[in-house]
Formats: sequence, C-alpha cells, structure tokens
Amino acid sequence: MSRRTAPLLDETAIVAAQGYTWLPGLRRAAPNGVARTRVLGQRAVGLCGEDATRFFYDEDHVRRQTAIPGPVQSTLFGHDAVHTLDGDAHRRRKSLFLSVLTPHAVADLTRSVADAWDAEVAAWGSGRHEVLFDAASRVLTRGVCRWAGVPLEDREVAPLARDLTSMVDGFATLGPRHWRARRARGRREAWLAGVVEEARAGSVPVPPGSALEQVARHRDEHGEPLEPRLAAVELLNVVRPTVAVCWFVSFAAHALHRWPAHRQPLASGDTGAARASTHEIRRFYPFAPFLGGRAVRDLMWRGEPIPKGALVLLDVYGRNHDPATWDDPYAFRPERFADRPIGAFDLIPQGGGDPATGHRCPGEGATVGLLETLVMRLAATDYRVPDQDLAISLRRVPAKVRSGFVVDPV
Repeated sequence: MSRRTAPLLDETAIVAAQGYTWLPGLRRAAPNGVARTRVLGQRAVGLCGEDATRFFYDEDHVRRQTAIPGPVQSTLFGHDAVHTLDGDAHRRRKSLFLSVLTPHAVADLTRSVADAWDAEVAAWGSGRHEVLFDAASRVLTRGVCRWAGVPLEDREVAPLARDLTSMVDGFATLGPRHWRARRARGRREAWLAGVVEEARAGSVPVPPGSALEQVARHRDEHGEPLEPRLAAVELLNVVRPTVAVCWFVSFAAHALHRWPAHRQPLASGDTGAARASTHEIRRFYPFAPFLGGRAVRDLMWRGEPIPKGALVLLDVYGRNHDPATWDDPYAFRPERFADRPIGAFDLIPQGGGDPATGHRCPGEGATVGLLETLVMRLAATDYRVPDQDLAISLRRVPAKVRSGFVVDPV
C-alpha cells in the first residue's frame, strides 16, 4: 500500500510527547519532505522551507479560519480573535493592531518597560534569589499596562503577570497547565471587558491614543463596535504577547551564561550587537513549534497532493533551524545577523509574510524592540548564577528554562 493511500494514525499524543522534534522528524522520514499525519482527528500535511512558507501564507492556498483548535483559542488567542479571521474581516481587525503598534508607539512601550525594569532591579536585594522569568513577567506586565492605559495597582501586577504567562504556558497541553490557562483567560477577559465598558462610559480615564482607547472605539467591517468580551480578547492580544517576551529574556540570560563573550558589547550599549543577539535568540531558542492553516482547495506541493480542507502545518522550529538558510543552524551565533536583512520568509518565530496584509504577528516589532532593550540591561546587571537546572526540554511546549533562570543580585 502506498504512503498516499495508507491509513494514517492520529499522532496527537505523539505531538504532545515529542514537542518540537515531532514535525521535523516526520518530515525527514517523508517523501519530498512532505509529512502526512492526523492531528486531533484531522488529516494534516507538514511543510518546511522558504517556498513552503510563501505557499502557507498565500490565502489562495491556506487560510487560518477554522484551523486553530478550540483549546488554543480558549487559552492563547481567545475565541473569535483576529487570528481566526481571513480576508477583509482579518484585514480590518488587523488594522487595529497596526494602529496600536506604530513605530512611535513601540518606542513609547519600550521606554515604559525599560523604566519598569530599572525600578525592579533597583529593588533587588543582595543575598536573595530572583527568578528572572518571574521578574521579567512582572516588569513587562507593569510596563505594558501603563503604556496601554489599562488601570493597574501595584498589588495587581504579580497576579496579572501569572495569569498572562499561564495563558501562554498552557496552550499546547491538555494537562493542569491547560486548565490553569483557561481559568486565567476567563478571569482576564471578564476584567478587561469591564474596563472597556467603563472606558466607553467615561468612568475611567483613558489616555488619548492608548491601546485601551483604540480597542474601545474600534469598529468592525460592518461599522459596529466590538462587543465588550471581544474587545477584551483583542486587548489581551496586545498585552499577553508583550508579557510573553519574558520567555526570551530568560533565554537571553541562558545564552549570556553559556556564551559569556557576547556580554561585553551588550553591556556597553552596542545597539547593533543587541539587534543581532535579539534575532539570534528568537531563531535559536524554541518557542512556537509550528503554525496551522487549512487548504482552501485541492492543492499540489512538490508533486504531493494536499486535499481541500486538510490541515497544513508549517514547521516553524524546523524553518528557524533549516541548514538551507542558516549556516551551522544549531550554533548560537549572533554575528550571522550583523549585516543580514531579515526577509519576510526566512526568520519566522512570529510567522512569515507581510504583517500589514497577512498573518505575520503585528507585534513582532514590539518584541524585537523590547528584547533589544532588555538584553542590554540584562548584560549590564551585576548578578551571580547559582547552581540550578538550566535544561531546556524540546518536549515541553512552550519550551522554558527549567529553573526559570535564578540569579543572585550583587
């Protein structure tokens, strides 16, 4: 029986067990590198490479609507979020995020987070442990809420940071992390829906031009305002990904610990080194394993049929470690980005294509700007690294430094 006609076993449990290595392993064993499998009971095809990325982001081939599983919507993105839309509806909703995350606004966000970092580090006491992952999540929560116009008291920062990181941490598992993420999303959607209603009623101060103001007054493709729950979903889709940068901050600390030669240029404020290190951290360390869409018609890829309605999985981890694009891809080498422009379809930790018209994350510029700033501040911070478990398991999605990266401030 040929591979094309053989019955396919559902590999959902194997995906959970193998994590980032699952799809690259399937592709290596498949004809033409096109993996065929079933996930969540649905026929799926796995692709990788620059041409595959272009293919995936062409809406004549693949669309995201109906492809994002319910458990992911219930934790990471929220139901009916921009990620679940296509065509004109997607472009209209995407325009909201593009107006919120202009270069000028990203610069303001970066300053707000930098100020929060400086205040956090100034409060660290010598002789005590700090978990960098947790500290960075608080810094980012405080900074993004201040910038977004979301009212937040000091006592609310840590609980909100825990809920926001839980939403990210639980999207790819059906265990306790997943249920924590669902509960966190329910709490925060209800809270922000109330904030949006108060903003519309004029009962809370709303900074002009803030993310809160723009989400509260945004109108959909039919000219209608977003109902409060959906407005809360999209406001969370500004705040949550910003706080998720704490994953990359702990990865940056891991990189500086393993390859300390990179510290001095960063500590001295070399912005070119910060930009190169930021891109290499995003490329080298695992975050999103793959992205999914649905074939809009019967397709062909490298002579292999992809039936209409099949899930199409783009191997993000494999693409970011593709030897056809990256020389020595499993080596951490920021210098590879020293003079290299970033193409729309090569470095894809937050998707590929044009963020203005496609599904590439509109917050990527904010992630890059924040990480550049925090990497330089981290490198200039005086701390010791005590004995701890610094392993990063590729079976865990999203991957994480097991200890959270503990530091002893000096």
